[in-house]
Amino acid sequence: MTMKSLGDPFSEKNDLRHGASCGCDTCKSGSHSSAAPVMSPEAMMERAVESAVVRSVFGHSDIGRRSFMGMMGGGTVAAALASVFPLDAAKAAILDNLGTPEKTDLNIGFVPITCATPIIMAQPMGFYERYGLNASVIKTAGWAVARDKSLSGEYDASHMLTPMPLAMTLGAGSTAVPYIMPAVENINGQAIVLSNEHLDKRDPKQWKGFTFGVPFEYSMHNFLLRYYVAEHGLDPDVDIQIRVVPPPEMVANLRAGNLDGYLSPDPFNQRAVWEGIGFIHILTKEIWEGHPCCAFAAPLSFATDMPNTYGALLKAIIDATQYASNPDNRIEISEAIAPTNYLNQPVEVIQQVLTGTYADGLGAVQQVPNRIDFDPFPWHSMGVWILTQMKRWGYIENDIDYKAVAEQVYLAADAKKVMNDLGYDAPDITYKSHTIMGKTFDPAEPEAYVKSFAIGKG
Repeated sequence: MTMKSLGDPFSEKNDLRHGASCGCDTCKSGSHSSAAPVMSPEAMMERAVESAVVRSVFGHSDIGRRSFMGMMGGGTVAAALASVFPLDAAKAAILDNLGTPEKTDLNIGFVPITCATPIIMAQPMGFYERYGLNASVIKTAGWAVARDKSLSGEYDASHMLTPMPLAMTLGAGSTAVPYIMPAVENINGQAIVLSNEHLDKRDPKQWKGFTFGVPFEYSMHNFLLRYYVAEHGLDPDVDIQIRVVPPPEMVANLRAGNLDGYLSPDPFNQRAVWEGIGFIHILTKEIWEGHPCCAFAAPLSFATDMPNTYGALLKAIIDATQYASNPDNRIEISEAIAPTNYLNQPVEVIQQVLTGTYADGLGAVQQVPNRIDFDPFPWHSMGVWILTQMKRWGYIENDIDYKAVAEQVYLAADAKKVMNDLGYDAPDITYKSHTIMGKTFDPAEPEAYVKSFAIGKG
């Protein structure tokens, strides 16, 4: 397998300031990566170390670094740096800084949706093997099954929805067991789909009496749907019905008329369009740009009992997530995850989701490159927002310390360390404000936020 390289830190031609979530015009156009050479995983690891060392010398002044490299010559600078810093030893340490995994044969559950892309692709594309693991990724029918098999120990770790480890830690909907979520799998990547029978009902105020599907109660899908309809004046517990439907069953239920619509993970939004029975009403990125959806999660005991295995697995997941964040890699990834034992979907459907060039079911082809994206960093502020919605809709009844729970479950420090070890940029902060449907969420005032809504139970 090959992957796009990090920029050569000894070249004056490369700008090292760009990352997966960079919003500059150059990155949005993708022009800075078009000529990136292809590297082996091992070469990429070595390049990551070189980049980290060079950036530590020049700090945030990439312009100064480029000027210096152009004046002195990259080869000269590399030789001089190597004479005072053990680059070769550092490169070796990155690949071997963990002890031998206590357990190499792992069972990792996943629900067959594109949100699980990093967890799935890590098997056929060799990311688990790269870190000394023999991981079996096991297709799972739905989230209740994933939760129960994780709690029973049948799964060592699992693909989960970002609210699930919070709920499981609190004992909401299940036995209280401490869970950790050290990495987000995807951001964005969901949509509200309506049956073609409702082409004339694009205004949510017309949805009274509708039945919608969501994949799980403790899901971003449920909380985003509730938020969306409530902002349009509908009480989701009174004016509509919300049913839990496993993602693979969404399309069949829409076709049968059991659902008027659903807020679902892909590829089932696009599959409804593909089969000519539904249309995409709105992408969830239009509700909350950059919202988290799915994650890599495990019992806390997994990390404490097998720290080397945990560290190796986290590196594999974050490495795969960052690889998926590069749009240049998504055609390759689509082909890797399409087979029956993974998503069992037409490659064309998956490509429409991952590339963001897709038919919307309304007669147009849309171009939305970040329809789905991949960013592993688990922001504590996102965890706090999820907890506010659990409180708002009655899934949590007691008072809670929002910040403490978010920080206990969302292991931002672990993600940051691994991201930095692998040469990726990671935020220096773990809280920020978020904008949902034009309204700002301040994570410092969660209880006031819950009480600010006219519709809700909290």
